[in-house]
Amino acid sequence: MRIGHGFDSHEFRAGISLKIGGITLAHDQGLGGHSDGDVLLHAITDALLGAIAAPDIGALFPPADAKWKGADSAVFLREALKRVRDAGYGVANIDASLILAAPKIGPHAGAIRARVAELLGVAGDCVGLKAKTPEGLSLENTAVAHVVALLEKRPAKKLTADRARAKSKKKKSKKR
Repeated sequence: MRIGHGFDSHEFRAGISLKIGGITLAHDQGLGGHSDGDVLLHAITDALLGAIAAPDIGALFPPADAKWKGADSAVFLREALKRVRDAGYGVANIDASLILAAPKIGPHAGAIRARVAELLGVAGDCVGLKAKTPEGLSLENTAVAHVVALLEKRPAKKLTADRARAKSKKKKSKKR
């Protein structure tokens, strides 16, 4: 098993849609960022990458690269998942904490959990989500996400009898 931790934060700005966990929420401000500013998907991406000791989201998708301007953060998550699978792991579960003053996440938590589960290819009960207010932290204009991801090693694919025979024949023909 492998464990990874992800963290991200973005400042609220007017004139931007608010996306959290792949869901667009009604709010008078969105999260500024080079991509769509989805603080939760960014933190999940970093948690997955960290669990396999891969480069972080900023190294793979540099903010200075214009092609990522306004990009859907699900693209980053898909790349992290590909790397996780290529390393021989799968997502067992994630646990996320969102810290923001507004909007209230409670009414949207089910939809966010479902979307994150869909993106990760896991059951809904494998995605934990908590929302906290930033009381005493002076973060009223910021959204913060912390995520812990647990990965488990996936068994190597077993060769079917036909594939095993074909592989054996190929080896024999190379020896001749």
